[in-house]
Amino acid sequence: MIGFRVHARATSASPEMITAFRDLPVANVSDVMHRMTAAGSRLRPFHDGSPLAGAAVTVRTRPGDNLMIHKAIDISGPNDVIVVDGGGDMTNALIGELMVAHATQRGIAGFVLHGAIRDVDCIGRQSMPVFAAGVTHRGPYKDGPGEINVPIAIAGMTIDPGDLVIGDADGVVAVPHSGLDDVLEAAKRKSDAERKQMEKTLNGTLDRSWVDRVLEERGCAFEDA
Repeated sequence: MIGFRVHARATSASPEMITAFRDLPVANVSDVMHRMTAAGSRLRPFHDGSPLAGAAVTVRTRPGDNLMIHKAIDISGPNDVIVVDGGGDMTNALIGELMVAHATQRGIAGFVLHGAIRDVDCIGRQSMPVFAAGVTHRGPYKDGPGEINVPIAIAGMTIDPGDLVIGDADGVVAVPHSGLDDVLEAAKRKSDAERKQMEKTLNGTLDRSWVDRVLEERGCAFEDA
């Protein structure tokens, strides 16, 4: 029945692709997708800073209820990121220390929750990546409904089951499964270009003439004080 069902995932980012993206900065991946695909500033890391990379197992749940998140943990494993559309509700926490421990035992790659968490002191000491929209001590309900492995939208970002999800201190971005190869190559080129730019910055050889050129093109007036 629509609204309360579990789907099998038809596609998934490969382990090799997940590894290739793991060390790329989220900002660079976002840039090469024209800065149009991101989860916004609301989803922040609450763990020890370890990078996130894996294939999305998507969950749409009733705000404040984590029954389907429990099921998602039970059917997920290594290289899977559980991505939850909890409606952005902050009233009840969707996961806490015990669920993170269960996910860790199963080798799950991490969580992204458009909702709240609790037990932040414990989660903050762990390497299991946990990105969420906020914190509350109030616990969840376990009644449903919800859906697993359906398209979801969180904080301005659409995610299909199997899409690649990465995260670091700057936030989270999802890369559509169909565009992984192109985005990977573009992000590598972006990272290489930034390394070269940093070298020139540090040795004082960076060409900054572009600033005045753009100001002139935009019609900026330079007036005496």
